[in-house]
Amino acid sequence: MMTSLPLESPSFRAPALIRNPHVQTLLPRVLRPLALKWRGEWLNLPDGDEVELCWVAPEPRDNTAPILVLFHGLEGSIASPYAAAILGTACRMGQRALIMHFRGCGSRPNRRPRAYHSGDTGDALVLLTELRRRYPQAPIRLCGVSLGGNMLLRLLAEPDSQHLDITSALVISPPLDLAASSERLSRGFSRIYERHLLKSLKRKVMPRLARGELPLDVSVEQVARLRRLRDYDDIITAPLHGFADAEDYYARASSGPVLDRITTPTWLIHAEDDPFMPPDLLQRFPERAEQLKVEVSRHGGHVGFMQGRGWRCSSWLTERTAHFLAG
Repeated sequence: MMTSLPLESPSFRAPALIRNPHVQTLLPRVLRPLALKWRGEWLNLPDGDEVELCWVAPEPRDNTAPILVLFHGLEGSIASPYAAAILGTACRMGQRALIMHFRGCGSRPNRRPRAYHSGDTGDALVLLTELRRRYPQAPIRLCGVSLGGNMLLRLLAEPDSQHLDITSALVISPPLDLAASSERLSRGFSRIYERHLLKSLKRKVMPRLARGELPLDVSVEQVARLRRLRDYDDIITAPLHGFADAEDYYARASSGPVLDRITTPTWLIHAEDDPFMPPDLLQRFPERAEQLKVEVSRHGGHVGFMQGRGWRCSSWLTERTAHFLAG
């Protein structure tokens, strides 16, 4: 059943001195938390590729202990600041915590001539099916951040996810409208983020193009000249993953249009001042499933949500994750 639900404001309140959206977005990267201790595992995929899993230590001995799986954002990893906030919280609560790196985001390049994108749910389904096989009695909760949040919402809207018996999901700062987010990143100060992300993407794809590993009619020189994420998606992401162009990719991979199909209890957290997205993002998708709870704060930036003062700032996401995991 779908309904147009009112937006609920969370308990997060940004202190005045760090209320600016860019300060909120960048502060977690300046005040980096302690690194997590983890063990790695390479999960083989049906098409011959692989993704890297990182299991946070210490791991519970009880095979029925709850599991939290984190799906990171664009070019994210176990080293992303939010990983420590989210996975570290689960570990301290005695739960099994792991992150699935998207293809090519682990400690070595992926094998197949492809990468990952915002609507690519297949690898997550493989992982979750394997987790359900290994831990048949364990509650499984999922968390998706930014791109990983968009992917997770699309996954939860698919019929194939229903047999996995997912307990609940937490989604943080998802770009529900990929075209609008791409446009927002190309304007003003947000171009700083676009340049950073584009640099990381180009650094990975250019050597693969030079070695002839990718089935693309694109030269290294063309990629080097790219200045917008949309252009990258147009000549790399889209053709590499079966889309006609960037517009087709954005339309088919955005999660906003499928929010009414979600049947798993899901908690979506968003900041109105997110510099990666237009201010009216959530208003564009008023029809949402009753199982989807949407919380919006006035401030918080993109996956920021920092509270406290000065160097004593801390991530509010730690508190929200604990509340989420407590059920």
